[in-house]
Amino acid sequence: MKYFLLGILSFLAASALSAQKIEPVKWNFSANKIADNEYDLVLTANLQKGWFIYSQYLESEDGPVPTSIELSTPAIELVGKATEDGHKKEGHDPIFDMNLVKYSQQVKFIQRIKVAPGLKQIDGDVMFMTCDDNMCLPPTATPFAIILE
Repeated sequence: MKYFLLGILSFLAASALSAQKIEPVKWNFSANKIADNEYDLVLTANLQKGWFIYSQYLESEDGPVPTSIELSTPAIELVGKATEDGHKKEGHDPIFDMNLVKYSQQVKFIQRIKVAPGLKQIDGDVMFMTCDDNMCLPPTATPFAIILE
């Protein structure tokens, strides 16, 4: 009887955990003014221990979904490619059986832009995929609005 009750309690606990939404990535969005009408957009991903987020620049489309930044505000000019700065891990990934660039703990995606005079806000989405050593979550789009000061 003792083992039966323990089994039922374990099942209920597992069911409760699976019903919880897993959100291992928290985002912060900001802009740093570089010059008149020129800014660095900084999208910072803070990851729970054991979780990874993937680079924007992957060798192949056969693996995870790369991180991407989609700006929806008109009158923006991208200046160069976005850069990445964080706890980088590069090499063979056993989940996808390929070489990948991924980040743990924290990573900043930085995109320099030029904007039309008077523009006060940048809107967009960051699309990303995150995995730990056991599973991957579906790609997620997180909207953002960054006030330019």
